[in-house]
Amino acid sequence: MTGTKTMRRVVVVGSSGAGKTTLARELARRLGVRHIELDELHWGPNWTSTPTEALRAKVVAATACDGWIVCGNYLKVRDSFWVRADTIIWLDYPMSVVMWRVLRRTLGRCMRRETLWANNVETWRLSFLSSDSILVWVWGSWRIQRRKFSKLFQSREYPDLRRYRFGSMYLTQTGIGR
Repeated sequence: MTGTKTMRRVVVVGSSGAGKTTLARELARRLGVRHIELDELHWGPNWTSTPTEALRAKVVAATACDGWIVCGNYLKVRDSFWVRADTIIWLDYPMSVVMWRVLRRTLGRCMRRETLWANNVETWRLSFLSSDSILVWVWGSWRIQRRKFSKLFQSREYPDLRRYRFGSMYLTQTGIGR
């Protein structure tokens, strides 16, 4: 089909637990492009954060290729790759959906002692007894992130981006990339 725009550089955003990584990984596989997970670039050993400028450099290097799917919400470095993106997908699911997914994912990771980025592990203590808990983070950040992404989606800051906002968890299964 002539005149059809293809997705080659896609950003997937949304609350923790929305399914960003799952969608981005599958979309990258179907499109034959690189999957880039911002959490992997951000987290260092012992859950240390990468400083903003170092993270920016990692993101620029990772997205230097022609095609990629980036998942993550690191708005402090979005200017380093959103400007080259052709599509943004916002997984805007209800808090009940993302909280359930985060709880289920966290329980599984704790039980399996799953190794994440930079050999970090979600422990029972960190996940359920700490103020740094992912559950506390999602509960406190869901509304804030929703407002931020709503403003970004309405802004003209990135006028050439195709924008898709999925508010139902079933819409991610509609065959994007087939």
